[in-house]
Amino acid sequence: MTIYMTSSLGYTKVQAGIIMSVFGMGSLAGSYLGGKWSDKYGPFKVQFFSLTLGGISYLFIPFLHNFYMLSVGVFICGLINDSLRPAASSMTSHFATQATTTRSFSLMRMAINLGVAIGPAAAGILAGVNYVWLFVGDGITCIAAGAVFYYYFKDKQPQTHKEVKEKGNKVLSPYRDRSFMLFILFCFFYAAAFFQIFSGIPLYYKDIYLKPEIAIGLLIGFNGLIVFFFEMITVSQLEKRYKPNSLIVIGCVMLGASFILFNLFHGTIILLIAMLLLSFSEIFAMPFMISRVVYTSSPQTRGSYLAAYTIAWALAFIVSPYSSMQIIEQYNYTVLWWVMGIFCSLTALGFYLIANKKTVPKIL
Repeated sequence: MTIYMTSSLGYTKVQAGIIMSVFGMGSLAGSYLGGKWSDKYGPFKVQFFSLTLGGISYLFIPFLHNFYMLSVGVFICGLINDSLRPAASSMTSHFATQATTTRSFSLMRMAINLGVAIGPAAAGILAGVNYVWLFVGDGITCIAAGAVFYYYFKDKQPQTHKEVKEKGNKVLSPYRDRSFMLFILFCFFYAAAFFQIFSGIPLYYKDIYLKPEIAIGLLIGFNGLIVFFFEMITVSQLEKRYKPNSLIVIGCVMLGASFILFNLFHGTIILLIAMLLLSFSEIFAMPFMISRVVYTSSPQTRGSYLAAYTIAWALAFIVSPYSSMQIIEQYNYTVLWWVMGIFCSLTALGFYLIANKKTVPKIL
């Protein structure tokens, strides 16, 4: 999307960053409403309407060339599509048991990352023909996914699995759970750095390495491929041996190292190694972040807790593109990667310091 706006529409990097941040605002609204709607109407309905209406919203984007009209369009697109996230997570947690929660989310993420592996590569090919086909492809696949989802799950809506609750335990809003919100704050910091994969990194490939769209798509698709092949087996082994908080800390350090690598070495092989580090950062951190959210919540508040987690990521999508584009415009890519590397190190320290405040039990 950033390359489409700067190359095809002629926007500046700052303008492209603003548009991406507006998409993040829509994502933020969708994440909040998706959690609320999931608790009220059930995750099945939210997912079905998000997929079908979201697919339709993509089809309108190629017709919006004006900066302000495109801003409105991507906001609506982000709102509809990202209402899916808390609903999908809630549905996954309902089907899982305590012993299989982390692996269940890893399985869901494995499916997502197979799409991430195929999607950018396909996007690079489509963009080489015409950028319009990017949005047509997005719209058709979302609508098709909605149809398949409805057909398969219309008679298999989840029933909340039984959980032991302490007597007198009140239903707590996630926004009043101070320990949880501190954890969510550091998830936001991690997400703000990770989202360079959608803003700073593609432009870095294009501006510094002069990579064409197809090569950029393949490099980003490499991330999805690594996560697809290695996450399930890695998570199943790690969760038996290490505390989740320790793995999240390691994931943050890996993410910072992937950025610093850009400044220390040069060459296409470095781009692959950096993407490999970023991918394993995702494997180490994200499944254990979301499983902690599930363990912290109750069945009655799960949608709201997962929405709070998704909102943190949506907020990061607002902040990350704009701030990174400002750094690139005002300084250069070298400064951006040093800032991101240091920022990830501080985030790792933050997760380490809160580890003793509230930890997730190891899965036996």
